[in-house]
Amino acid sequence: MQQIDEQQLESDVNYRYRYVADFIGFDDEDVKVIHSAAGHLVGLIPSIVERTYEKLLAYDATARHFVPRQHGYDGPLPETLESLTASHPQIQFRKEHLTRYLMQLIGHAYNDKMVAYLDMAGKIHTPKAGNRSIDVPLVQMNALLGLVSDQLLATILEFNLDPEAKSRMIRAFNKLLWIQNDLVSRHYHTNGAVPVAGE
Repeated sequence: MQQIDEQQLESDVNYRYRYVADFIGFDDEDVKVIHSAAGHLVGLIPSIVERTYEKLLAYDATARHFVPRQHGYDGPLPETLESLTASHPQIQFRKEHLTRYLMQLIGHAYNDKMVAYLDMAGKIHTPKAGNRSIDVPLVQMNALLGLVSDQLLATILEFNLDPEAKSRMIRAFNKLLWIQNDLVSRHYHTNGAVPVAGE
């Protein structure tokens, strides 16, 4: 039986990543499979991004988070939530970020730098990083990750690959996105302590 330092899971993101990856079986072979998807996915990422933002702008609970100034954006702001459209410069800015995120998943080594990037993908949506006035509730982050996961897996299902290769790719991305989900949700603990059962 492996011994796990549960306090270190809360304080050391690399230790946490390695634990979750090992637990669910995300390994170097999965990374190779994800990288092998690049040639199939690159041209389809823009449509995934467009569909994602179409959904995000269809609900006030998600769209409202694009009205305040986004970290790193210095263009015009939407005057109201109702005036926010998919073509607004701030939405275009956010679409570019999602595009880069998806490109990172399929094109970069899964090392400590990548772990920090995946962790920041969670942190940036809270007041702990970026614009302190942006505080996306966890339920909305779960909804977004669920949507992105479904879009990616549905896209892979359409690839012209043999069933075994397609299955390996779907499983690899599924494991990766569960790791990403953990690296988002960890920023929603109020004090960083190990949760106690029943609390």
